[in-house]
Amino acid sequence: MEATSPRVEQNHRFGMAAQPVYRLHNYALLMKPRVMSLVVFTGVVGLIMAPGTVDAFTGAVAVLCIAFGAGAAGAINMWYDRDIDAHMNRTMNRPLPAGRLRPAEALCLGILFAVGSVIAMTVVVNAAAGTLLAVTIAVYIFIYTIWLKRRTPQNIVIGGAAGAFPPMIGWAAVTGGVDAGSVVLFMIIFMWTPPHFWALALFRTEDYARVNVPMLPVVAGRGETKKQILIYTALLVPVTLAPSAIGMASLFYGAVVFILGLRFGHHAVRVWRDDTMDNARAMFLFSILYLFLVFVALLADKGLSSLL
Repeated sequence: MEATSPRVEQNHRFGMAAQPVYRLHNYALLMKPRVMSLVVFTGVVGLIMAPGTVDAFTGAVAVLCIAFGAGAAGAINMWYDRDIDAHMNRTMNRPLPAGRLRPAEALCLGILFAVGSVIAMTVVVNAAAGTLLAVTIAVYIFIYTIWLKRRTPQNIVIGGAAGAFPPMIGWAAVTGGVDAGSVVLFMIIFMWTPPHFWALALFRTEDYARVNVPMLPVVAGRGETKKQILIYTALLVPVTLAPSAIGMASLFYGAVVFILGLRFGHHAVRVWRDDTMDNARAMFLFSILYLFLVFVALLADKGLSSLL
């Protein structure tokens, strides 16, 4: 199913692909900047929450490597998925299916940034952080994009681990290893990913069905998807409380994320009772804010603790 988007001819007709400004903009879009921003933020939180410190230069290199590693994975994902992206309303205007960039450009950019970010992380920061970054990129490309996405409704459950690694990478950049604190940060994102993406899948079911991507509502139905959203939400809330339980954060953090969890659960219940497009979209959008606020709460808690 090769890309045949009607936007391809239009973009070439107006010469958009040939203009340098447009090309730079499209290269940036290849790296999925909205996804990258959340990835980088959680990586920074991992770096700040880790016991110990690193100098400003090393910390900056670690953050840049996480950003470019995430961008590399996004570019290669777009290269591989360009055939189905051309037939989904949500993705058909991406640079490749819309014809604004050539597939080889995306692949070369992705490989260059992937290799470069891993080498820089390993050499400048440490081997543990470099290894975790390499694993993250590999999981997203080979496990999620190539192996699981088009084969199983558990694609985002297993493959979603890629999005959970960044705070662990940031943590390893400081400590040179993995311990309970970084695993907790990993688990928060890992448990958040299924309800986040299944909410999206509920109001984009037709898109996924059109290209034969077996997202849960496509293969198991909307009722099962709503049930799984409730289950994962119920599991997510206690996981977000784990930092308080292990002494990584105070009860202040625990109270904040418990309230956030109640709100997240409210959205899950609304979807379970009535999975209209508005309810599913509202949960999807809130889920992004929810994860951001959970990690903000961690930072705020650490900042308050340092003042007391």
